[in-house]
Amino acid sequence: MSNKSKEKSKVKKVMREFKEGELHSGSKNGPVVSNPKQAVAIALSEARKLRSKIKKK
Repeated sequence: MSNKSKEKSKVKKVMREFKEGELHSGSKNGPVVSNPKQAVAIALSEARKLRSKIKKK
């Protein structure tokens, strides 16, 4: 799996969680995200974190 596909799958996973109402801001104990713009921001942030982990290896 290439880096781009890993990032895309991470974004898909986060957006699916948002649509199902299971995406939380912060930790799993944080409030549920209801704003789609906030969900996109979280998804891109998680993909960015994944990218930095892949580069370090």
